[in-house]
Amino acid sequence: MNIEPLTPEQSRRWDAYVENHPDGTFFHLSGWRTVLEDTLGHRTHYRYAERDGRIVGLLPLGHIASRLFANALISTPFCVYGGPLADDDDIADTLARAAREQAAALGVDYLEWRLRRPSGKDRPVKDLYVTFRKTLDPDPEANLKAVPRKQRAMIRKGIKAGLESVIDAGVDRFYEVYAESVRNLGTPVFPKPYFQALKDTFGDRCEILMVEHQGRPVAGVMNFYFRDEVLPYYGGGTAEARRLYANDFMYWEVMRRAVERGVRVFDYGRSKKGTGSYRFKKHWGFEPQPLHYEYDLIRAREMPDINPLNPKYRFFIAAWKRLPLPVSKWLGPWLAKDLG
Repeated sequence: MNIEPLTPEQSRRWDAYVENHPDGTFFHLSGWRTVLEDTLGHRTHYRYAERDGRIVGLLPLGHIASRLFANALISTPFCVYGGPLADDDDIADTLARAAREQAAALGVDYLEWRLRRPSGKDRPVKDLYVTFRKTLDPDPEANLKAVPRKQRAMIRKGIKAGLESVIDAGVDRFYEVYAESVRNLGTPVFPKPYFQALKDTFGDRCEILMVEHQGRPVAGVMNFYFRDEVLPYYGGGTAEARRLYANDFMYWEVMRRAVERGVRVFDYGRSKKGTGSYRFKKHWGFEPQPLHYEYDLIRAREMPDINPLNPKYRFFIAAWKRLPLPVSKWLGPWLAKDLG
C-alpha cells in the first residue's frame, strides 16, 4: 500500500471514493483543497492510500499558520466534519500516522480531527460542539407539521408578511446580508472571493437562497448539497429580518425546496452548546448529536480554546459589534481567514 499526495489529475478518483464511502461528507471533497489554497492562502496536505491501483483510504488536511490564533493541522479547516475515510481501521491508522508525521515536520501546535463519531483513540476530546441532523418526509406538509407549534407559527407569520424565496446565481446580495449579520454577532466576515470560490468550485452543489420582502433582500443562506443531504451552512439576516420572521421562513424554504429535489436529510450544522443557534435549532425539533473533535498535541501542552465563548475574547467581540459595517468588511477577511 502506498500513501500518495493528491494531484489535480486524481481529484475525480478522490471524489468518487468520498461519494461511495458511508462516512463520506461534503467536507471531504477535493474541491476544498482548491478553495483553501487558492482563495484563503493556506497550504494543504491531502493524502490518499492506494493498493493495487485502487484508492482504499484518504485524509484531507489543511495547515492554518496564524500568529494571532494558532499553528495547526486540521481535518478540515472551515468545515464541521473531517478525519480519515478508509476501507478498514488499519488503513485509517496508517493515514493518521502519516498525518502525525506531517504535523511534527511542520512544527504545528496540534493536529485536530473533526469527527462525527469517536475514533476510539486515546486523545483529548473537546466537548463543545454538536450537530443537528434529521430525516425529512417526502411530503412538505408533513415536515411543516413536524416543526414544533411555536416555530411553525413563526414560519406562517413570515409567509403572511409577504416574504418570498429566490435562488441567486451570484454572491453579491448574499454577501451584503451575511456581512451585516456576522458583524452584529461580533464575528469577522470571510472575504467575498471565498464565497464566490465555493460557488465556482462546487457548482450545483452550492446554492444561495435569498429571502426578499417587497423585492428587498432581508436574509440569505448558502446551502451545500451532498448525496441526499442539504446543509444550510452560511446564513444571516438584516436588522429587519427578525421583525419579519425571515430566518424561520428562510430555513423552512430551504427544507421545502430540498424535498422537491429528492433530499432526505436536513443537516442544520454545528453549534456550540448553550448558544443562541443551539437553542434555535432545538426549537425546530432537532435533537443535538455530539461532535467529537479530537486532538494530537504536537507542541501544545493543552487543547486549544479558540472560540467566542472563551472569556478572553469578550472585549474583542463587544468592540467588533460596534464597528461601522464598511470597516468590518474591510478588516474582517484578514482575521477570518485564519480562524479555521
